[in-house]
Formats: sequence, C-alpha cells, structure tokens
Amino acid sequence: MIHRTDEAQCALFEVPPAASLSPAKRKRNASDPRPVDFGLTAPSQLVKNYVLDTNVLLHDPASLERFKENHLCIPVDVLAELDRFKSEQTERGANARRVHRRLTEMFSCTDKVTQGVSNSFGGTVRMVIYDPATCPKNSELLNRFHRIFPDRERVDHRILAACLLLMQHNTAPVVLVTKDINMQLKARAVGIECQDYLNDKVDAREVSNYEVRRIEVDGNELQRFASSGDLAIDEDRVAGVAVNEYVLLGAGEKQTIPARFTAAGRFVRLNIPEVLKIPDGQSLKPLNLGQRCLIDALLNPEISLVTCYGHAGTGKTLVAVAAGLHEMFNRRYTGITVSRPVVAMGEQLGFLPGSLDEKMRPWLQPIHDALDLLMRPSTPLGPRRKQQKASDNPTAAVKKPYELLMEQGILEIEALCYIRGRSIPNRFFILDEAQQLTPQEAKTIVTRMSRDSKLVLVGDPAQIDNPYVDSRSNGLVYTRNRLKGQSFVAHIALNRGERSELAEAGARLM
Repeated sequence: MIHRTDEAQCALFEVPPAASLSPAKRKRNASDPRPVDFGLTAPSQLVKNYVLDTNVLLHDPASLERFKENHLCIPVDVLAELDRFKSEQTERGANARRVHRRLTEMFSCTDKVTQGVSNSFGGTVRMVIYDPATCPKNSELLNRFHRIFPDRERVDHRILAACLLLMQHNTAPVVLVTKDINMQLKARAVGIECQDYLNDKVDAREVSNYEVRRIEVDGNELQRFASSGDLAIDEDRVAGVAVNEYVLLGAGEKQTIPARFTAAGRFVRLNIPEVLKIPDGQSLKPLNLGQRCLIDALLNPEISLVTCYGHAGTGKTLVAVAAGLHEMFNRRYTGITVSRPVVAMGEQLGFLPGSLDEKMRPWLQPIHDALDLLMRPSTPLGPRRKQQKASDNPTAAVKKPYELLMEQGILEIEALCYIRGRSIPNRFFILDEAQQLTPQEAKTIVTRMSRDSKLVLVGDPAQIDNPYVDSRSNGLVYTRNRLKGQSFVAHIALNRGERSELAEAGARLM
C-alpha cells in the first residue's frame, strides 16, 4: 500500500525552481503555484475508466463516442503513435486524421485536457500522461511491472504503466481496450483488466455456421411449391429467417427444394440458367446447392448487394466473375469491375518494379487467372500459319480476350487504392478477399455504389492477414451483419470445395 503523499508525487508535476524560469513565468507562478495534472484521477468514481489503445482508434475513429457514460482515457503516447500514420494516403492514415480532428473539437473548449471534457452521454474524455522520469520507484506495482518489462520507452509498456497508475488513483475499475492480442496477454500478466473492442464484432455463430437452414413442410405444400414456384407458410415456421435468405424446404429426408425468402414473407423458386455461358469462352455450371443459391442472388436485378463466405476452393470468386461476365454480355451493366484489397499496400508496393499496373499484377493475379479460365476460347483458333498471316508483326504477343475488354474500359481489374471519392454507376463490382477490409473501409466501398450498380463481397473470414481485424470484426462480416434484412441484400455461405479433392481435404484437415 502506498501513501497518499507518494501518489501525489506521481500524479503531479513539481513546479520548476524559480531560478530556472523567466521573470514573466516567475511572476505567474508566484500567483498560481499549482502543479500540472497528469489526468490520473477520474472526475468521479461511479463509472469505469476505459483506456484506448492506438489500434482501436485506427480501427474505428468513432470509438471515441462509443463508451457512453463512462470515463474514456487517451494516453498521450497514443497520440504519438497516431502521428506516425497521419500522413499515409490509406484508410489507416485517414482514420488517424479523423481522430486528431475529433479530439481537437472535443478539447477546443478547454486548455486542461487532462481534467476531461463531458460527452453527450454523461461520460468524459481526458488525456492521461505517464512519465517514468517523474514517477521513479514510488510504487511496488510499478516496480514489479518494470522488472517484468524493463523497456520504459516502448509505447506498449508506457500505456500499460499508465493503466497501472490509473488503477492506483481510482477506486472505479480500469479497463484497457485493445485489438492487439500480444498487448492483451501482457496486460493480463500484470493484473490489468483487458477487453477487445466489441462494438463492431458479430456473433460467433454467424461466422461459424455455413449450413443452409432447413424448414419442414408437408408433402402437399412441397408439391404446390414445385408446381407454382411460390409458397407462403405460417409465421411460426419462418421465425428468424432473414429477407433473401436461402433455405431448403423439406418434406421427409430426401424430398427437398431450395428456395429464397422474400420481403413479402413468401418463398420463391431459384431462377437460374442451366449454365452461365460466356460468349466465345467457357460455360460454368453450378456444382452444388451453395453455388446455385449464389448464382440466383448474383443474377437477381432486385438484389444490389451480395455477401458470400466460403473457404478456399469453394468457387466463390470464379462463380462471381462468371456471373458478372454473363450479366455484362447480356447488357444489364455497362461494365464489370473486379478488385481486391492490398494488405500493407503502402509499405510494399513501392519496392516492386514497374508502373502501377505492373506493381499491382502479383496482388491481382488470382482475378486474371479466373478471367483467363472463363474467357479462354472453347475451340482451337485454327492453324498457326493462318494466325501469323493475320498479323503484321508475327513476334507480337497475342492479347487475351479479357485484355481487349480492359483496353475498351468495359472490364476493370484494380486494387482499392483510389476508390475514395468515386461514384460507380451501372457496374457489376466484385470485391474479392473482402475479409481483409476494416469495417470503415467496407463502409467506404458500399457508399461508392451508385444507381443500377451491384456490389459483390466475397471472402473467407478464417483467412485474414490484416492485423487490425479478425474473423468477427472484418469488413465482410460487418457489412453482412449491419445490412442483414434489407430487401436488396442477400447472403450465401459456401461450404463445399470444388477445386479438387486435394484442396478440399487441405481446407478441412490442415
């Protein structure tokens, strides 16, 4: 147990000796000898003190408004970390700038940022300062912490030390909120209560359950649905079914028919062609129930957003690209855009040689592979000698069919570098690997879609390389969760691999 005098020494700066100050400062200190506050004592002890880590603010700048009546603490070391990212021309840089602007707005009415300002919910926001040179060896808790983590200049350690000081100066609980798993382990090792940022996390069951819901009907109802393609049943049996959710209507073990639940509260038959035919290219036939449901959603003009989960090899990207080409050649859209996020783009692309298109080629190669497979001519192109006569330059490389569409602007293959500020009308927009997005990035993309455009987000929540998201907080699952139930939104989960027996076994067993 430490004495109150020791706490006061740790909580407050001492006034510098008068000899070291200018005459003006000596005069001011003579009339106002108050020391500088470190912000360690909360305005009240009735609610919790939440300490935000840098990654939470970068993940969601609006987190400053999410803690309602509680006290929100921002260590000054977090500001230093945010300063490193504010000049980046990425979503992370934009979020850092948003945090700086919001904090400036909050503290514009006071020059005592460590005392806290009130928010609209009755809580407060304040800055907290930890300075190891001013608080030396006056707390057994801090001494033990510095023996475990001796590097006092490491930002993570300084934030943890600030949490310990807050615990000493407040009777109300102190909770560190961070998305850094290693930081969470360190915090728990020294007795600091720690939580993940849960505001944009979805229920774990929504990510883990890939099975199609089954609804039992009697034989007469199933026969009536098979003949008319439309069925309405009582509300008790459709409780919990979302709008545009795909289900299996079953009468017994072997009699099942897939259906889509509409906003009118009725089940309708899937409306899909036998095959997706690409002119002068390949035909794609759905190989399982999940792919049939996905094609129905992709070809439905009333559905403008489709989200799809599926592990590697389930065909989510290939089916989406095939449906996009099918719709484009049928003139339902003026063009198709296929894109994917580039994780750590700002740090790695600059070292790749060539133009921007050449830099992006390794990241976008899976999309090129899908297009090459679908648009590859199904018949031989003829004798080699005739091909050479048709060209003035026999050594020139023959362009692929999709490359000709790219030159005309009908087909775009690009990364998400410059989507902010765009308005995308009448396009079939496919975003592959959408699980790498943060919720804020996903919101940016959804709000770019203009009239008559269709957005398709596909990805695997279990395969994430972005350090700021996980399987329950990434942009793909966040978009599906927040827009679920809208009449223009559909979701499909693919659980059967079709790439090869080897790929399917690897996805399940490795």
